[in-house]
Amino acid sequence: VPIVGTTPLIVHKFSEKAKRQMLDAQQGRKAPKVARDPEADYRDSMYRTADGYGFPAVAFKACTVGAARFYGKDVKMTELRQFLFFKGVLSPADPQPLTPIEGEPHMREDVVRLGISGTDLRYRAEFTEWSALLDVTFVKSSLTQESVLSLIDAGGMGIGVGEWRPERKGDFGTFEIDSSREIQVVGA
Repeated sequence: VPIVGTTPLIVHKFSEKAKRQMLDAQQGRKAPKVARDPEADYRDSMYRTADGYGFPAVAFKACTVGAARFYGKDVKMTELRQFLFFKGVLSPADPQPLTPIEGEPHMREDVVRLGISGTDLRYRAEFTEWSALLDVTFVKSSLTQESVLSLIDAGGMGIGVGEWRPERKGDFGTFEIDSSREIQVVGA
């Protein structure tokens, strides 16, 4: 299913540096203060495939399943989680299946709030113009192709993916099915 972003996609992969800092804090080790490197933070914020960029396939599944709330009580999210599958590619750079993202990222700087009294700067990748090809499998005895496409479209508009998406009180990471490209049905 081809999709095209209708608003920029902001990505923020949990960095290895952040994981080390959390582990050190949990083990009572105090990490020395290190000067911030905005360029490294930007590079580390991206999900990498073997030949480009990606985004977790599970995020597109969550977005699509989350769209069930727009259809009333007849469509159950618990069932959709069992009936829908979003495949991604694996790469040595990331342990989870990724949906390849087409587009060129650039660095953005954001002021973020940390609790009640703190603020910080975050350097993340943003894809202003982006698209992807979702590899979706579904249980045909429970869903139709049209209902799956409707859920993907609704999720792209009202839930979104990435940082500051509509589901999290933002306006970024929205998408729609790309009507200029053909939906490929395999094994119909």
